[in-house]
Amino acid sequence: MTDLRLGSAVHLAIDMQLLFAEPGPWSVPWLPRILPMVVELARRHPERTVFTRFIPPRRSEDMPGAWQDYYRRWQAMTREKLDRRLLELVEPLRGLMPPARLCDKAVYSAFGNPRLAPWLKSQGADTLIMSGGETDVCVLATVMSALDLGFHVVLATDALCSVSDATHDALLLLYRERFSQQIATATSEEILQAWN
Repeated sequence: MTDLRLGSAVHLAIDMQLLFAEPGPWSVPWLPRILPMVVELARRHPERTVFTRFIPPRRSEDMPGAWQDYYRRWQAMTREKLDRRLLELVEPLRGLMPPARLCDKAVYSAFGNPRLAPWLKSQGADTLIMSGGETDVCVLATVMSALDLGFHVVLATDALCSVSDATHDALLLLYRERFSQQIATATSEEILQAWN
């Protein structure tokens, strides 16, 4: 097994929300399947766990540039029309706060929230364990931002989800083949064994 270097790790659970768990336009069918692994990771060190939430704008005009086109396509997913309950985390993750923290974002990357990086620095974090979804959207954006900021990333392969098997698999292959110096992949069980 790869040396996972988890002594100063923080777990980022990306967008484990009702918005993606329940039937609807943005439903991610795998999310319920990975939930038990995300829960186990979050319960290991809830005080070193951050749950992100993807928060759409009130109206498409509230976002810049291409985001306006995106939300014109997904008008039903703006906060003006969306059932606000869907923005909440799925249970039992919601029950882990506090000590787990919440990080809302309006864009794909968790680092779109300007408070995240300073908080991670204040915790002495040098490694980010990532779970959640989607592998090929918000997880991808967060991984690339994390690398740019100098974090080592550990992807919990059985705790990631997507609506597309093909792009999920392609990204895991990309991470292993092109980013192996900065990204490690491991199962949740391997991560839990290393994260004491």
